[in-house]
Amino acid sequence: MNRRNFLKNTLLGLVGVTAAAGGGAFYFIHRPEFGRLPAGDRLKKILASPHYFTDHFECLTPVQVMSEDALKKEPRIVTTVKWLLGDKSALSPPKPLPSEKTDLLTLDPKQNCAVWMGHSTIYLQLAGRRILLDPVFSPYASPIFFINRAFEGSNIYAAEDFPPIDILAITHDHWDHLDYPSIMALKPKVKRVLCPLGVGEYFEQWGFDVANIVEEDWFTTTDFGTDFKATILPSQHFSGRLTTQNPTEWCAFAFVTPNKKVFCSGDGGYSSHFKDIGKRFGGFDFAFMENGQYNLDWHAIHCLPNETADAAVDIGAKNVVPIHSSKFALARHAWNEPYNDLIAASADKSYKLLTPKIGELIPFDEEKNFVEWFN
Repeated sequence: MNRRNFLKNTLLGLVGVTAAAGGGAFYFIHRPEFGRLPAGDRLKKILASPHYFTDHFECLTPVQVMSEDALKKEPRIVTTVKWLLGDKSALSPPKPLPSEKTDLLTLDPKQNCAVWMGHSTIYLQLAGRRILLDPVFSPYASPIFFINRAFEGSNIYAAEDFPPIDILAITHDHWDHLDYPSIMALKPKVKRVLCPLGVGEYFEQWGFDVANIVEEDWFTTTDFGTDFKATILPSQHFSGRLTTQNPTEWCAFAFVTPNKKVFCSGDGGYSSHFKDIGKRFGGFDFAFMENGQYNLDWHAIHCLPNETADAAVDIGAKNVVPIHSSKFALARHAWNEPYNDLIAASADKSYKLLTPKIGELIPFDEEKNFVEWFN
């Protein structure tokens, strides 16, 4: 082969490889789990929100995801890539996590109770309603199989373990809260979806009936009948599954019946909104509070354990269940540090701290003590 033909073939080969890579990347980011940006009537509703500014949502008090000091050290994308690809073995439990799998199919639907399933997945029964929050049963909190692997022993539930779900509630669109494989596996069992503005676009794209998607702004209460109301509330966080930042809203939830009030914090940093929520609802019987995956570099959008304790006091919680831990290493702290630090921070607080194992039943109408299984 002469030099000219060699160069020609080499160039064609490079063009082919580049085209294949480009085509692969295009296909990858257009997989259904990435979702699509809100459009049509949904976008019109978003544009009318007082919390939406030009092309993105903002917290009640605008904050940066990364602190100024952290950004001075290195760009956010560099920090993220180094973290995602780095070794996290020292941050994971040394052995499989203990669990106690409650049989959801045989539970009395009239029993007021909850089951925490690791990270932020919570199954609730209130006033005869079955509610499931942020279900993640995949082995990775990521669209890539080797990033953010679940701790061994933390995945004990799957879609077939659930009875029909009256309300599937999603706090925001991050991978560790909105898990496409789990959602699609649960789809035949889901009667209604409850989510903040913009998140309904995912469910519409994934084939859910729009008529069954309740998608509202912060401070909006929906009456589901039979003495059950749910309110979408603000949190101090952010959203986005790819490069577009804050295209959808993030939230906390309050679930209220004549006999019980339950708060689920979702993700978010500490701010005055917790006191405002406490005043609005007059306290809560049970609160599922984010406590884990924190770091001073992104302090504004995740609570430290002492702030989780303060937030629980602010909302007037009687019983507190820590969540957002014990499944994924998304921060640099030891896997059980959030528990031990929250125990110390709760010593002088008025609420009772509950520490159930993954899958352990949490009854709402009777006292139950839980062991410190994490030490």
